[in-house]
Amino acid sequence: MQLSSEWEWRIRHWMYTLEQDLYQPLGAIDFEAHFTYDYLTPPEAAKRPFAPIQPGEAWGREWQYAWLKSTVTLPSEVAGKIVVMDLRPGGESTLFVNGEEFGTYRASGLSQKHHYLVDNYLTRCGKPGETFNIMCEAYAGHYIPESPLGGVSIGPVLPGLYDDKNAGKERTSLGNSTYGIWNEDAYQLYMDATSLLEIMQYLPEGSLRAAKIGKALQDFTLAVDFEQGAEERDKDYRKAREILKPCLMAKNGDSVPTFYSIGNSHIDVVWLWPLEETKRKTARTFAAQLRLLEQYPDYQFIQSQPYVYTMVKENYPALYEKIKAAIKGGRWIAEGGMWVEPDTNMASGEALVRQLVHGLKFYKDEFGVTCKILWLPDTFGYTAALPQILKDCGIDYLVTQKIFWSYNGGEQFPYHYFNWQGMDGTCVTSFLPTSYTYTTNPKRLDEVWSNRVLKDDMDKFLLPYGYGDGGGGPCRDYIEYALRERDLEGCPKVELKNPLDLFHDLEADGGPKNTYVGELYFTAHRGTYTAQASIKRGNRKAELALREAEMWGAIALNNNFAYPSANMDAAWKKTLTNQFHDILPGSSIARVYPEAAALHNEVLAATDAISSDAKRCITTGDTPTVFNSLPWARKVVVNKKDGQPITVNVPSCGYAPVPDIDTFEPAAKAELTESGATLSNEFITAKINASGEITSFITKQTGREFAAGKMNQFLLYKDVPRLFDAWDIDSMYDQQPVEIAPSAKLTLVNGGAHSAVIKIEKQIGNSTLAQLITLKTGSKRLEFDTTIEWNELHRLLKVAFPVDVLAEEAIHEMQFGNVKRPTHKSRAYDQDRFEVCNHRYTALADESHGAAVLNDCKYGVSVDGHDIKLTLLRAEGSPEMRGDNTTHRFVYGFTAWNCPFLSSDVVREGYELNVPVVVAGGGGESASFFAVNSDSVILETVKPAEDNSGDIILRLYESKKADTHCELQWQIPNALASITNMMEEREADIPLAAQDRHVKLHFKPFEVKTIRLSKTTR
Repeated sequence: MQLSSEWEWRIRHWMYTLEQDLYQPLGAIDFEAHFTYDYLTPPEAAKRPFAPIQPGEAWGREWQYAWLKSTVTLPSEVAGKIVVMDLRPGGESTLFVNGEEFGTYRASGLSQKHHYLVDNYLTRCGKPGETFNIMCEAYAGHYIPESPLGGVSIGPVLPGLYDDKNAGKERTSLGNSTYGIWNEDAYQLYMDATSLLEIMQYLPEGSLRAAKIGKALQDFTLAVDFEQGAEERDKDYRKAREILKPCLMAKNGDSVPTFYSIGNSHIDVVWLWPLEETKRKTARTFAAQLRLLEQYPDYQFIQSQPYVYTMVKENYPALYEKIKAAIKGGRWIAEGGMWVEPDTNMASGEALVRQLVHGLKFYKDEFGVTCKILWLPDTFGYTAALPQILKDCGIDYLVTQKIFWSYNGGEQFPYHYFNWQGMDGTCVTSFLPTSYTYTTNPKRLDEVWSNRVLKDDMDKFLLPYGYGDGGGGPCRDYIEYALRERDLEGCPKVELKNPLDLFHDLEADGGPKNTYVGELYFTAHRGTYTAQASIKRGNRKAELALREAEMWGAIALNNNFAYPSANMDAAWKKTLTNQFHDILPGSSIARVYPEAAALHNEVLAATDAISSDAKRCITTGDTPTVFNSLPWARKVVVNKKDGQPITVNVPSCGYAPVPDIDTFEPAAKAELTESGATLSNEFITAKINASGEITSFITKQTGREFAAGKMNQFLLYKDVPRLFDAWDIDSMYDQQPVEIAPSAKLTLVNGGAHSAVIKIEKQIGNSTLAQLITLKTGSKRLEFDTTIEWNELHRLLKVAFPVDVLAEEAIHEMQFGNVKRPTHKSRAYDQDRFEVCNHRYTALADESHGAAVLNDCKYGVSVDGHDIKLTLLRAEGSPEMRGDNTTHRFVYGFTAWNCPFLSSDVVREGYELNVPVVVAGGGGESASFFAVNSDSVILETVKPAEDNSGDIILRLYESKKADTHCELQWQIPNALASITNMMEEREADIPLAAQDRHVKLHFKPFEVKTIRLSKTTR
């Protein structure tokens, strides 16, 4: 129906006026206030001194909280009425009523103003004289440099443009807070009329359905006279609802989609707020959702992330008990799988396993729930290693959505419902909605369905709805819309369902028709591989320190070592928490990163103590001993007690004493020349020019030159993303190079013997760089130990290694293997991947030779033709101005080989750069505890079993995409070997034919195996 302009405007006026009549204030809520930076419970806050605060009074320095308290006694007018609060505290707040967690004053940016008060009812049946004690913990906020154009970005910066104008001042003020009567008749009519109005707007012109709705809406305006008393208005509201009722009762036909709708509140562990604020977000969000569950018997709510639950358990124990009861009742859905919703690109393979081990254990122990869904709605792309990890941990389904954020153009992801096949061939069933903060109004449902990318073979869709990121979750409107839309003609059907029901129903329909193979690359947020470099370094070092502590601790169990399981559990959880998808990617405010670094330092201290204690338990005496945790023998250079270097052969996963006499002939040499410097040993010769760049890298075995240009060349670019400064690198960054002065100072640090070292010092923009280029005897790699004093804004620093290797695809290490990505830009998807993630190496190889750039904490890299460019640093402007402006230290390396990739040492070179041997007190002869007779099978993890049985768990993987047979050997008194899943569950044990402490294994390409070694038959 085409409404005339008269009727259209009349309906608009009636709707606007109706919304103004939802709430009638009765009295002021007069607050007293206490200001603090401390985290307080309500009883603790109540003991603090309070003073009256008046509306309009400014309050709140950066990071400060106001505790506001008041008492409301209901007057006679409220008898039998719904009483709500209209609060204006000045900031997002946690509400407490009569000493209990009540709900939330929501963050700014609500779609409807009445969402601030629709859920905050004190009583649904007012009793005159009833008293309510109200406390409100309000947050004043903090400064974030951000452009009004959108996104967490600032664009180019003029001097002073993004200075904090409120620095040192009060940041907010108290408004006029009231309590009053909620008009449920007006509200229900508003929801009825809004639903029909939105449906009508999306129906074809001339539609009979549209005509009937249009006529009903016209009659609604004729029936409602606002210009009369409250009782008469309410009568008209009820009369108007009867007029609209036939239109709301009209049913759909058979050919309409069904939305499986689930209330959710994605809570970022941190983001634009610190961890302390998230504690409050959990309390206010969860209390509000419990009240909605009480009010609406059909409503269901999902909440992932065990870490978030632990916040409530520790800080709001009474609320936590209510949540546990709601989970047991079946409508609060505890799903998600992982400890937090992590970044899956940069976290190690073992860390992703532990996210599930700790997450699933929490759900089982606390709630009696077995999770089947990995719920990661906001993570920035997914490694192809994930399907195998999920399936082996008992997870059947994945839900995410961020892949559809292709706001810079590029190739559109083709599916919502599909089988996702990982790099080893394992598949996991996946559903990708396009948002995790949907609304449920008819207009939104129509947009979602019309804009879906999969047009065929799909009549069901997942709809996670509710305010998210900063918490909050759904408000009443969302549930009210959904209840009207169960079978409402002109609108998709809406069912309030557990997401598992969607997967089960889709499987009953035949399951996915489409399969997507390989990583789920996200065509945005490429800067997250580099932003906040300190967190990347801390993550790599923490993961490796945990690996060391577990391995030596597990070996020491056989010497009656008292393995500190609780300490290791805590250390792992700190590391996993720091892998949250706005911590590890570097996309949070500045305050987050010193706090995250403190957690990493605690992990390093705890694991170092455990490793040291375990090594003392393994050996006896105090003779200098070299410990090697890698599963192959290594020839390494260490320093004796007198500081002199010496070469040591150390067996795999074992130790060897430092010898008194060096039996190896050192071969490393370095010298300064007129044009720069040279470095050489028994394997390679490298030449360095006066700018500190590698102009030649020759392998002596063949005389092959690998340098195809200046290697170790620093490249500086302007880096001003149009959206999301910390997240993005825009595709045109390489069109804005910033000149670097070619001059450098070269110094001879060590002329040779066990190691040869040249020092490079140079200026890069406003920053200074010092670099030790080292070649050790017996090594096939150059190492670049780099320190930069970084003083930039909107700059991107790369180091380039052009190599003489022709390859259409680069090989990038990832978790439990590698992924190949194009070195060209032939089509849209190739162009999209101009910046990608790697772990310890990126390589170019043909069938006879290859080269690789290694790193000890850098994840971003680009490959253009034959040029590998490792991304070293960024300097984003939002959410932290001049992010990363501090001193950075990191090591990268370069290596080359003259054989096929399968036969190369590149995987081992990457590990050795990252995992140094450790010299500690010991004694006795050499010992090797584990060994694998395959170059491509890596023993990644050795650990005590999670069940504290004394069994030892080994995790191995095939690293080069090669079907492989190998033999695993061990020298510990564990006799029985069996294969388990990654959860180490005994019921999944498959006994192996272990003889004389060795077992033969078969690995498919990129397969991960978990082996349990037990002392006795079970």
